[in-house]
Amino acid sequence: MDNKEFAKQLEQRTKRFAVRILKLSAKLPNTIEAKVIRNQLSKSGTSVGANYREANRARSKADFISRVGICESEASETIFWLEITQEFDWIDKNELLEILDESNELLAIFSSIGKTLKTK
Repeated sequence: MDNKEFAKQLEQRTKRFAVRILKLSAKLPNTIEAKVIRNQLSKSGTSVGANYREANRARSKADFISRVGICESEASETIFWLEITQEFDWIDKNELLEILDESNELLAIFSSIGKTLKTK
């Protein structure tokens, strides 16, 4: 698979991830604590895909690297909020583990992209 095809597939994957995050967020209870987590989780989880889309439309290599770095940070933050959600036991364990796995995979992908680009 070439870079263009990989980028297209990763864009679709991060968009699906954003939708999954929003659907999961909608299942959180209406407590003050859950509202804080819902807000933070929704923002970080959707930011991964939005920033990757922008990275693919970057005007320079530096801009691309910067956007990928933001994707990496947002994926890491999403994992944090999912782990907090896990501690509260609000969401089905299997559903939460699936999205946590996807979050960790996306983090690994963006970390790898960033490291590769910085060494070139």
